[in-house]
Amino acid sequence: MNLQDDLQVRWWNLEAKMMERFNKKPDMETILFLIGIQEFGELREKFTKEQKQDLMHIAVCSLLSQSGYYELERLDEDGWPHFRQLKALPELDPIAQENFLKDHVLLYFDQNGF
Repeated sequence: MNLQDDLQVRWWNLEAKMMERFNKKPDMETILFLIGIQEFGELREKFTKEQKQDLMHIAVCSLLSQSGYYELERLDEDGWPHFRQLKALPELDPIAQENFLKDHVLLYFDQNGF
């Protein structure tokens, strides 16, 4: 089995766990939204469209901080995290970019006991 196959199998396992928990297969945007809420630390009944985008941005920065691409710089007065980019992201084709993000999502869930 090559690394790509291993990544896909681990991804399918994560999707299966999330389907079991939420009764729906999540797409990448949903997963990023959930990670963003987790990192923001505040569950609200409603988020605006802009806040949802901010939550997904928080998720991406949090995920990539695991590999040293970002670091948490500060929390603003409303508790929203702000990140500083530490190094350039690799230039990847769309499929490699998705796999890069999937790998970071899997690492995040492994480290958070999901």
